[in-house]
Amino acid sequence: MSAWIWGLLIFQFLLALVTYRFLYNRKKLIGFHLGMNIAMVAGGGLALGTGVLLIYEFPVYYMEVTVVTALTGMVTGSFFGGMFDNQTLLTGYISGLMTGLMAPMIGVAASYSIPFAIMVEFFVLCSFMMLFRAMRSS
Repeated sequence: MSAWIWGLLIFQFLLALVTYRFLYNRKKLIGFHLGMNIAMVAGGGLALGTGVLLIYEFPVYYMEVTVVTALTGMVTGSFFGGMFDNQTLLTGYISGLMTGLMAPMIGVAASYSIPFAIMVEFFVLCSFMMLFRAMRSS
């Protein structure tokens, strides 16, 4: 079971990295409101996916998974928000923190359901694809 979990974790981190590189090269074209939404989607989406997958992999280490997930969301939201300004950085930071604290709870409440994990990963993929689409239309 853990091979597909690690594969999905690596995939979502690579997706976030590719999205960051794509948006960084075009950051001057992005407005303030779209930048806030980008920071919130990136920080919250990556924290949600990471939290659910890590709690499936390490169900006994709830506190450690929660801390790692919150840090992941905070760092990701800060990086994406930091491309624009300090207010956007703070928005991404808080969004990643709150989602990172709640994502392991969601994973435990889902009773370690594989279809739920696939649905969450599909949500993360669609969220990052919407970031690409929003950037192209702005």
